[in-house]
Amino acid sequence: MIISRKALAREKLEKLKNGYSVYTETEEVASYIEKELSNLGKKVLIDRTPIGCWFIPEERLEDTKSDEN
Repeated sequence: MIISRKALAREKLEKLKNGYSVYTETEEVASYIEKELSNLGKKVLIDRTPIGCWFIPEERLEDTKSDEN
């Protein structure tokens, strides 16, 4: 079974939007998540380790959208 790294990154991005931390082992998935986060303009702490990368939301991304309206 082949797993699309972009699809995996999109799933992790949705979890971030819901306020959950996510972890990825691959640089490709981490880069895609970072790119999408920069497009959203939301603050996320990124903890890079020798074996992977954690993305920790500073706030729920969906909550900020409702506050803007």
